[in-house]
Amino acid sequence: MDVHQAIRNRYSVRAYQGRTVEDEKLARVLEAARLAPSGSNRQPWKFVVVRDAGMRRKLAVACREQAFIAEAPVVIAGVGLMPDRVMSCNVPGDPVDVAIALEHIALAATAEGLGTCWIGAFNQDHVRELLGVPASAKVVEVMTLGYASGEPPRHKVRKTMEEIVCYEKFA
Repeated sequence: MDVHQAIRNRYSVRAYQGRTVEDEKLARVLEAARLAPSGSNRQPWKFVVVRDAGMRRKLAVACREQAFIAEAPVVIAGVGLMPDRVMSCNVPGDPVDVAIALEHIALAATAEGLGTCWIGAFNQDHVRELLGVPASAKVVEVMTLGYASGEPPRHKVRKTMEEIVCYEKFA
């Protein structure tokens, strides 16, 4: 599957099969994150991979009681290690860098026949405590990973190019 097909096929999976993700597939997906670009190549991240069913249930609670999180065979927390760093453009660096790496994970997972879902609805302190993330770092996103249950949506609703793209100046 080429990258354009992976982009078209990726969708937010909220129902998973009880099937285990093979170690080789997980390794390739994580390798995609390792190869992701970051500001000044700092790679200011750690990825906490959770396979334990009990911990996934606890994470589901910390993620606003979203039960499907516990159903996913793998949950990955993207942790930013430099939460106070601000890029010269006055934008925080960790959310940008970690999001790039997590999107590499999402696209690599799609290419492997796996599904993912970005989770931004979570209690930072609770998730950090569960995963042992130190106070000097922040969980940027949580992502589920596994084999989708059911069929993908037939059509993604997206804005037109005219609505999202302008040339030369903001309009």
